[in-house]
Amino acid sequence: MQGLVIKSTGSWYQVYAEDGKNYDCRIKGKFRIKGIQTTNPIAVGDKVGFELEPNASTGVIDTLEDRKNYIIRKSINLSKQAQIIAANLDQAFLIVTLASPRTSLGFIDRFLVTSEAYSIPTCLIFNKLDLFSNQGLEILAEYKAIYEKIGYPCYEVSALKGTNIEQIKALLKDKTTLFSGHSGVGKSSLINALLPGFEIKTGEVSEWSDKGQHTTTFAEMHTLPFGGYLIDTPGIRELGVFDIKPEELSHFFVEMRERLNQCRFNNCRHVNEPGCAVIKAVENGEIEVSRYESYLSIFHNNDTRA
Repeated sequence: MQGLVIKSTGSWYQVYAEDGKNYDCRIKGKFRIKGIQTTNPIAVGDKVGFELEPNASTGVIDTLEDRKNYIIRKSINLSKQAQIIAANLDQAFLIVTLASPRTSLGFIDRFLVTSEAYSIPTCLIFNKLDLFSNQGLEILAEYKAIYEKIGYPCYEVSALKGTNIEQIKALLKDKTTLFSGHSGVGKSSLINALLPGFEIKTGEVSEWSDKGQHTTTFAEMHTLPFGGYLIDTPGIRELGVFDIKPEELSHFFVEMRERLNQCRFNNCRHVNEPGCAVIKAVENGEIEVSRYESYLSIFHNNDTRA
C-alpha cells in the first residue's frame, strides 16, 4: 500500500493511505536512508510504501519515495546527527515574534540559510501584532526592511485578533506549508485562527525564562479545508545548520550569492580577504551588518544564536 506520513511520534508513524484511512506504522528493521545520518529516517510529508501486519491494523513501512526537498536541523549536542523536520514542501513559514519570546535575527538567518540550501521558498510571519507598542512597530519595520529588501515576503498578523488571517489563508491554499519557529511564538494559536473549530492545544509563555512551553511535541500534517496541507512542528529553541560546507555557505545568503563572481579571489571566504565584494557591500550599507554577522557566526561554527 502507498501513503503519506502525516504524523511522527518517534518510533510510530501515522500514514494516510490511498484507501482514505489512517494506519499506524513502524519502520522495517534497520531501515535507514543512505547517505543521511538522521535521528529519524522517515519524516512528516514523506511518501511511503507499507504492508499491513498479519492479523493487525498496524503496518510496516518498507519503501520511501524520493523526496522533492526537506528541511533539516542539527541535533543539539550530537554534531554528527541531524533531524529532518519535514519533507516534500512547497513553502515554509517562519513565525517570528519580537518579544515574549524574542526571535533573534541570527535565528531567522539560520532558518533562511537552511531553507535556501534545500530550495524551499520561505515567508516571515510576524505574529502578536496586538502586543506592539509604537517602538515595537518601529523595530518591526526595521526587521521587515532587512528581509523584504533581499526578497523574503513578510506578513504581519495577530492570531489573537484575527488580523490579516485571510491573507495567510490565501498563501496556504493548495500548497504544502511548514510552520516553524520558537516555542511560544503562537504557531498553535495561528493555526486555530486559520482553522476555526480545530482547537490545537496552546501554551503560555513561561514567565521565568520568557521562552514558550512546547505544546506540539511531534510534527503533524493537517489537511486544510480550502486546499493544501499545513505541517505543524515542535518549537525550535536552537537551529544548528547541518551539512553545509563553510566554502558553500555564501551561496545560501541571497544578497551575497549575486556578488560572488566580483571578489578578487575565486576561493574568497568573505572573512578578511582583500578585494572581497561582500565585505565592500557590507561597508557600503548594501548588505545588512546583522546578515553578515550571521554569516560569520555560521561560518566559524559559533553558537546557534537562538
